[in-house]
Amino acid sequence: MTATHHTPSDLFALSGVRGPVLRPGEDGYVAEVTGFNLAAAHTPDVVVGATCADDVVGALRWATATGTPVAVQATGHGANYPIDHGLLITTSRMTDVRIDPSARTATVAAGAKWRHVLEAAAPHGLAALCGTSTDGGAVGYTLGGGLPVLGRTYGYATDLVRSFRLVTPDGTQHEVDAGHDPDLFWALRGGKGNVGVVTEMTFDLLPLPRILGGGIYCPGEHAEALLRTWANWTPTLPIEMCSAFSLLRLPPLPAIPEPLRGGFWARVAVAWTGEPAEGEARLAPIRAAAPVTVDTVTEMDYTAVDRIYMEPQDPLPARESCALLRELTPEAVDTFLSEAGPAATDYPLLLVELRHMGGQLARPPRLEDAICARDASYFLETVGVLVSPEAARAVEEATLSLQSAMSPHGTGLTMVNIHGTPGDERDRARAWTPEVYARLGRTKTTYDPDNLLRYGHTVGSA
Repeated sequence: MTATHHTPSDLFALSGVRGPVLRPGEDGYVAEVTGFNLAAAHTPDVVVGATCADDVVGALRWATATGTPVAVQATGHGANYPIDHGLLITTSRMTDVRIDPSARTATVAAGAKWRHVLEAAAPHGLAALCGTSTDGGAVGYTLGGGLPVLGRTYGYATDLVRSFRLVTPDGTQHEVDAGHDPDLFWALRGGKGNVGVVTEMTFDLLPLPRILGGGIYCPGEHAEALLRTWANWTPTLPIEMCSAFSLLRLPPLPAIPEPLRGGFWARVAVAWTGEPAEGEARLAPIRAAAPVTVDTVTEMDYTAVDRIYMEPQDPLPARESCALLRELTPEAVDTFLSEAGPAATDYPLLLVELRHMGGQLARPPRLEDAICARDASYFLETVGVLVSPEAARAVEEATLSLQSAMSPHGTGLTMVNIHGTPGDERDRARAWTPEVYARLGRTKTTYDPDNLLRYGHTVGSA
């Protein structure tokens, strides 16, 4: 993309923004643009550190007036695409969380992390449908649909959204719900940030203070026995059991506890929302499938949900990808193991995971949305750490090889939040069905006719 050169007089229109307005080379610029995923080195011409909705309005009006393309970042967990030139709006200062205990709702600002939400909701015995890491941003996660730890029991995070406050690229503020701007409300629930910048979101909470959860870890050489047991076990489960099978090749870092540090592990991560005794009983086949080295499954406060998947807490450069699977047949298991199992020596991916879908994730939405994953039975995710150019090439080759090998068992679609680095339009469109993608394009044309929001995983205008 060609650089946009802004003079001091051009930038004077941003002087009313309360947060910092920074350009390359100025103090604080690098820290402002850097997100959790260090694989994307952002170099915008201007970054605005928004503190409130009015800052977002001012930044978007300036962008429209100057024809400057716009990107948005809260925590940067999904920073898979480098922002080159243009304007970056960061919302990490907008962390307000308000809980209404009687209505069982949370209203969160654009930069609030799930950790902020859980901490505010817990004193009221309430919980939120967060993902596998509470360090992620609640709004960005939900805009992409939101595949929760407890998804089989309660559905997608988007299913619980009541309303959004949104600023469209022309600087207009909207209050959006099922009865107001319904097309915008539809596009924001699963269509990511293609039509504007969300400054606030209100959603339902769950009366769920405690769950049974954790991980059952076996040495990686027993991956086949554990995976085949898990694949046969999952179709028998009620919706209260949410689980995933993972292959983990962990680096020898102090942040990783012993004895897991530096090892190759097969893990079944579980979250059970029913009676703890029944959950423990249902885990018997998994615990008997292979020698168990570490078993962290226990009753826990929901605020401790990070213990289940134990995702990295420190920023790192990562390449992630995903695919939606129709089935997990014995043939699919064979393919998975041949690609990523114990025989794959020097395998470069940190994580290869199969998440059990179905349950409430398969129910039709109460209100029509842009999620296109309800027909999937399993979800395949990979993560590789890009520690060097050589490692990056190996990660890319392994990622593409596994995705290609598993494609006969897939729906052909991905989920936008974990799609990974967006490619050309054909690749980006794989996060939705052709019909939903076309409708998103028409909605984008209506609200962003100049395609200012064109960084990252965007849709093409109709």
